[in-house]
Amino acid sequence: MRGAAAAEDLEGFDGEASSTSMISGASSPYQPTTEPVRQRQGLCGLRCDPDYLRGAPGRLKIAQVVLALISFICIETIMECAPCEGLYFFEFVSCSALVVTGVVLLMFSLNLHTRIPQINWNITDLVNTGLCTFFFFIASVVLAALNHKKGAEIAAVIFGFLASAVYAVNVFLAVKNWRINNRQQNSRQTSDYMRARTESREVDHRPEIQCLDG
Repeated sequence: MRGAAAAEDLEGFDGEASSTSMISGASSPYQPTTEPVRQRQGLCGLRCDPDYLRGAPGRLKIAQVVLALISFICIETIMECAPCEGLYFFEFVSCSALVVTGVVLLMFSLNLHTRIPQINWNITDLVNTGLCTFFFFIASVVLAALNHKKGAEIAAVIFGFLASAVYAVNVFLAVKNWRINNRQQNSRQTSDYMRARTESREVDHRPEIQCLDG
């Protein structure tokens, strides 16, 4: 009888302990907050990069998108044209520049370019700005030569030249940064090579290390 009573007491103690641990685990201030924090970190993967937007590349990209958008709106308000080749070419250039530059701006401002490391985004941005500079300038010249002195056409030409100038500044800064990065990389490689040669010469002048290695 005493053994049965002791067994029942042990079972009751185990049940109370397990229920107490469950209650304490449920009321713990750490357990319910760990999972939402992980979810918030996963949702915050798309975050804006204010440093990029405040820097020169981000400001130039915003200016390019705005000028391309204004140029496209100006050219879309023209209802009659003869000939229309210059207008159509300017429309295509402004629309393409707006879309591609807008995508590049989103990729850099939201840090999405780090998720696709297979693409060299700096070279992609340089090629895009170079092409936009050239084609915006050509399209503005053609539209200025073939315009009918309408307000929308004159505004499109002005904003087209402004856009080509902003793109040209971006190309200049991108090439300058690319040269600086290449120079730093070459100097780093040279210093690593010289350090490796110095270490190899020290090993050659210490025969005890050669004996240990042998």
